[in-house]
Amino acid sequence: MRVWYVTSRKHSLRFGGRVKMAPTHVLRCCQRGLAWIPVIFIALVVCWSYYAYVVELCIFTIPSIAEKIIYMVFFHLSFVMFVWSYWKTIFTRPANPSKEFCLPKAEKEQYVKEERPESQQEILWRAAANLPLYTRTGAGAIRYCDRCQVIKPDRCHHCSACDMCVLKMDHHCPWVNNCVGFSNYKFFILFLCYSLVYCLFIAATVLQYFIKFWTLCRRKSAENCPKNELPDTHAKFHVLFLFFVAAMFCISILSLFSYHLWLVGKNRSTIEAFRAPVFRTGSDKNGFSLGFGKNIAQVFGDEKKFWLLPIFTSQGDGLTFPSRLVNIDPEQPTVSLQPEANKSIEDVPASPLSESQNHLLGNEQHANNVTEHLENDTGSETITIIMERES
Repeated sequence: MRVWYVTSRKHSLRFGGRVKMAPTHVLRCCQRGLAWIPVIFIALVVCWSYYAYVVELCIFTIPSIAEKIIYMVFFHLSFVMFVWSYWKTIFTRPANPSKEFCLPKAEKEQYVKEERPESQQEILWRAAANLPLYTRTGAGAIRYCDRCQVIKPDRCHHCSACDMCVLKMDHHCPWVNNCVGFSNYKFFILFLCYSLVYCLFIAATVLQYFIKFWTLCRRKSAENCPKNELPDTHAKFHVLFLFFVAAMFCISILSLFSYHLWLVGKNRSTIEAFRAPVFRTGSDKNGFSLGFGKNIAQVFGDEKKFWLLPIFTSQGDGLTFPSRLVNIDPEQPTVSLQPEANKSIEDVPASPLSESQNHLLGNEQHANNVTEHLENDTGSETITIIMERES
């Protein structure tokens, strides 16, 4: 007789005294398959909306030929841009940290063998000596992912759903079954924009026929309808539901799109909006903000002619980001960091930090800071500030 015993080990069963591990890869495949359900749902809704608008409304309901042509042209423009941006958001792979952020083999083995967190941090500090890292954990330590075994670049976070570290991670979106980050954040913004335009256009053009069909549905028969009203056909159900669905999605997308436009203007991710990044000088929610115009350009690029197209034009490589090293009130006098000793003050123009970005610190200076940390230097680093009033 065969007897099954459930053991305390996760995904394991005891069969006749022998322990057998449950096939975790099967569970992962099922999980990945179920993750596509929201995307399939959206695809079905979009396909039905296309049929309801083009066939049931434009072909069978609208009597005017000119009105049909105008509606069809603008509908297909918004439809193509919506589907294009949605496709790019779904199938653009999230960007990951490069190999230079991985620990060398010897240091990785040493890190695994070490049991004390202090010793592990010393290994990380030595490995990060030549890396452009300016954010820390809340305790001031190097940000390291034990799952991916990489030192996290600035604004990089681990996504448990994708099981990877994502550069400039914003959030994991179930409606696209993908992680929104540096590589596809522009596509995600355009997806929200064109989906909002798509729903607004449908709701606005369907409204008059929705009112007519709604009035028609309240009559017992179509024979008593005035001549200017529509006949009682099966198209009325598609038109009625089309308006309700478009209005519902329009309200929900509008709030989400407005919120992400605010994040772009502030140069923050959704994660940074809830938890401010920690720099060497402490946490600063505006640490990456360079001014409204530069914040927009960092996501959409320098060439405005490509802003509305779902093609990648974002600035940078996702590994390093310009940051403001000092918080300042825009109404205060101009502040600039003191230039290097081998340069004169005249060679370095001062500009307001709220209007322009500070360059990232050089690797040599960053290595010196790491050395000071390892030597437990008690002295504090001094930053000289030059105050210049505008003439």
